[in-house]
Amino acid sequence: MNKMSIRLAGAILSCLWMGLASSGSAFAQASAASPAASAAKLNPTDTAFLKQAAEAGLAEVEAGTLAAGKGVNTQVLGFAHQMIDDHTKMHAELRTLAGSKGVRLPIEPSLGQRTRIRLLSASDGGSFDRKYADAIAVKLHEDAFKLFQKAATGASDADVKAFAAKTLPALQQHLQTARELKSVVDKEGNVKARGNVKQ
Repeated sequence: MNKMSIRLAGAILSCLWMGLASSGSAFAQASAASPAASAAKLNPTDTAFLKQAAEAGLAEVEAGTLAAGKGVNTQVLGFAHQMIDDHTKMHAELRTLAGSKGVRLPIEPSLGQRTRIRLLSASDGGSFDRKYADAIAVKLHEDAFKLFQKAATGASDADVKAFAAKTLPALQQHLQTARELKSVVDKEGNVKARGNVKQ
């Protein structure tokens, strides 16, 4: 084989190699884009549910953490710790589901929920307990229960619907316990803040 033939063969091999590399790169880009493709398949209502569910769970954990530090009633403290544990687990499952669908979840509660928690943080003693039981324990769970109930029957995506249906009984139990808690702290009166606690 003469020098010109060797050069020609080298040029052809080089072109083939570049073509293969380009194809591999295109395949890698397509694979990397698959989460976005999944997100496109999830309808806007289901996507909104995942995001709102994340905000609701994050609000329960943030408010529960606040109540664990400021609450004075032992039942408030117990409920707060349960909310931190239960909603942290729920959020982990939700995050896995959202990731499989290519949905990026919020990293904090909604503006309205953050405002409610900020107002709560200004209270102490029995006043704190009553506001936590009412504005957070009961009202946030009422909102969450309605949200999950709607998704459990109306979500288009089978995985989203199954997650909502699976989580619904726990939220219903939380709501029932929250209403009982509200009844207890409403009767308790103006308990003083920690350090001088009436139980």
